[in-house]
Amino acid sequence: MMGATAVERIVVQATPQEKKAISAKAKRLGLPISELMRRGATAYESDEADEELGMLADKAKAAADRASESIDDVLSFVEESNARIAAMEAKAAASLRRGS
Repeated sequence: MMGATAVERIVVQATPQEKKAISAKAKRLGLPISELMRRGATAYESDEADEELGMLADKAKAAADRASESIDDVLSFVEESNARIAAMEAKAAASLRRGS
């Protein structure tokens, strides 16, 4: 940011409504209009950046879906294992009762 040392001028055309809204926002933020406009221009991201973010979001969702499927597989395995353990315990308990 150049602040008070700025020596170049950029003219931006706006409708009266846009100018009023920009002026009101600058006043609310306690900024000169030129500073608000510089910050807005600096913060602006292109459609290309949005597209890249969209691709990253798609990849993150795909990774989350794969992780969810893996978790489901593990939970299924644990459930089956618990059932086998319960069956073995029941068989052992029945064998003990017959042996007593």
